[in-house]
Amino acid sequence: MTPNPGPRPDTEGGAPVGRRLILGMVGAGALGVAAAPALQRVLESFAAKDPTGVSDLLPNGGGFRYYSVAASVPHKSAADYRLTVDGLVDRPAGYTLPELRALPQTRLVRDVQCVTGWRVPATPFQGVRLSRLLDAAGVRPSARAVRLTCFDGTYSESLTLDQARRPDVLVALKMRDKDLAHAHGGPVRLYVAPMYFYKSAKWLSGITVTDHVEPGYWEHRGYDVDAWVGRSNGRGDAPTD
Repeated sequence: MTPNPGPRPDTEGGAPVGRRLILGMVGAGALGVAAAPALQRVLESFAAKDPTGVSDLLPNGGGFRYYSVAASVPHKSAADYRLTVDGLVDRPAGYTLPELRALPQTRLVRDVQCVTGWRVPATPFQGVRLSRLLDAAGVRPSARAVRLTCFDGTYSESLTLDQARRPDVLVALKMRDKDLAHAHGGPVRLYVAPMYFYKSAKWLSGITVTDHVEPGYWEHRGYDVDAWVGRSNGRGDAPTD
């Protein structure tokens, strides 16, 4: 990346790891934003095929790292949190935190994989399937995608409608069987289990159904829109309701 790359995608909990430190380990050097797709493939290969465990030697190896692309993020509580569902739907809706908690919950256990190389194995997430909220809203035939916005005022993500309807895509309320902390995107975040963690937008505030995929914050900076992890995503169990 450039000498001052700024915030890195999907970094959660603990001290952030400089991208150039990781690039030095894989011999990629410092690359510009235009090279991000190639860099992503290099890091994916390194993270998926590293048999030595060297990635666990990184600072805070094996644990979450966090970062925000916004200068500051307001805290939301059960009293003031609201998630909107709108766009190409017949029944726009707004959900409070208690209302989301009252809906049927799904629990997933998967490895969390960051494009920058770190991984947290067998991490439980729990929440409402995104497909359930879409079905309740009544998605129109012209719909093709879902745009996710966040109350940090900066971050965004998108999924195709087929991706959004997968059973392993959650509007997550818990991580590691505890309510989501603010630093981890609480009180509500997206969790897209089979994709790199930058797709799992933190501080989720809006779900807008659209007729096309609008690239998210990091896709506008060169990252893949379809960010599938290039391996079996963890040793976790099947979704449980």
